[in-house]
This record gives sequence, C-alpha cells and structure tokens, in this order.
Amino acid sequence: MTTVAVHRAGLVAIVGRPNVGKSTLLNSVVGAKISITSKKAQTTRHRITGIVTRPHEQIVFVDTPGFQTRHANALNRAMNRAVTGSLVDVDLVLFVIEAGRFDERDQAVLRLIPAGHPVLLVINKIDQLADKRVLLPFIDQVARANPFVAILPVSAERGTQLEHLVDAVARHLPAAPPLFAADEITDRSERFLAAELIREKAFRLLGEEVPYGVGVMIDSFEEQGRLRRVHATIIVDRAGHKAILIGAGGQKLKAIATQARREMEQLFDARVFLEVWVKVKGGWADDERQLGPMGYA
Repeated sequence: MTTVAVHRAGLVAIVGRPNVGKSTLLNSVVGAKISITSKKAQTTRHRITGIVTRPHEQIVFVDTPGFQTRHANALNRAMNRAVTGSLVDVDLVLFVIEAGRFDERDQAVLRLIPAGHPVLLVINKIDQLADKRVLLPFIDQVARANPFVAILPVSAERGTQLEHLVDAVARHLPAAPPLFAADEITDRSERFLAAELIREKAFRLLGEEVPYGVGVMIDSFEEQGRLRRVHATIIVDRAGHKAILIGAGGQKLKAIATQARREMEQLFDARVFLEVWVKVKGGWADDERQLGPMGYA
C-alpha cells in the first residue's frame, strides 16, 4: 500500500518586542534579505512576508514590527495595527524572546496573542549566553508563562537549530495546497524592498546621529529587462538631520545609496541605477497624510 504524503501550508506570525531578532530570523529561514535589520529600535515598520517552500510544505512567515508601548504617534499606531492585524488569520504564532531575558515587555506582547492561537516559543540569541548552563532553568521559567506547543532555543544569526524550527512549524500547519508559487520568497514588490534597503543603510550608517524619524519614498521605479531605475527620497524631520544625512561633500548620502544599490542588485538579480534625494518634512511620523505614500496603512 502506497502512502501519499500530506501537503501542509499556512501562515505563521513572528511576534516579539523590539530587537529580539525577528527580522534576522525571517531572513535566515528564507535564505534571503527580505526584512531589514539594524540595532536601532523599531527598524521593522511593516508586515513582511517570507515564504519557505519544501517538497511537502509551504510556510508563509509574517514578520511584524516590535510592538510599541512607549510612543503613540501615527507611525507607531500604524505599526501596532500591523502587529495585531497579522495575528487574525494565522495558523501558528512564533513568539520570539532573547535567551536569558523575559520581562514585562515580553509579557505585554504575549497578552496580545488571541486566545486559542497555538504559540511556539523561540528563544533566540543562545550564542550570546556567556554561561550555557542557565538556558535550561530559563526555559523552565518561561514555560510557566503560557502553554506553548513547543519551545526551541535558536541562534538566528548563526543558523543554529533553524532547520529544527522549520520542521516544528510545519508539524503545526493544516493540510492545504501551496499558497504561492514554489520560486516565490516574498509577496512584497521590488519597489517596496528598494525603499526598505535604503532605509536600512541610513540607519546603519548614521547610527544615533539621526534618530528614528527617517522615512523613504520611492518616487519612481522602472523595470527594463535586467535593469532597474530607482528614484527615491529620504524624508527627515529637521533641516539639521538633512545636513547630517547628506554629509560633507555628499559623502554620507553617496555611501547610503551605494550600499543600498549593491544589495538591490543582489536581491533583484539585476543591474540597478539608483538616485536618492533628501527632503525635510517636519512632523511626518505623526501625519497620516504623509504616511500613506510611504506604505503605512
């Protein structure tokens, strides 16, 4: 008698407080840079989808912004809506925390998960534990917070245990046909990914010189065979931030554009012509009308 393998597919939300490594986890399991990362809090602002397809399962991971409890401007309200909205129809929730750290901020996110949703606890950054002997007592402590369907310690940065994580996720998905074509890795457009890569490079190269209030708008995106022509504007809140972002002789802005272009070419598998400008729009992060063109619903 021949046994026919059941195909499983479903949506899996990745949630957690800021800076626990959700975007790094998504990029690592998908094997491509589709969600930007930096040390700056709240780098992820949108709902990012990453697709993992294997012979008998397709997992659609949904990366979400870190839930913001301290600030209530329009941008943060939009990000919080992205978190709660992503939890409505998912089949499984990955709740990500840092190894050795579990506090009220984590518990606040845990309380957002709708009752009845299966939750798999991912303990990330185990490679950063100075004393690995504390891991098991820590797992016992956190296990009491919620009836998790499984608990997996991983290192998203180093790829430790990620194959086991994908296996565990697949076991909790319903029997279903694939939701996307086998060669798709995200449902986000190249236009969207271009804006995100520019914003990431601004965050990484500016550090704390320019605060959180940096946005990117794609003015035009043309696809011409194996060439992409991208014109973008970086939005800042103050004139002083514009000067810092451009840098002496335009060198800082040039470095941002160069690094973003290189990653676009790798991700799109195409040549990229990129031009970037900087504009000042005071209070943009608290103005619903200005958030719309940057993709914030």
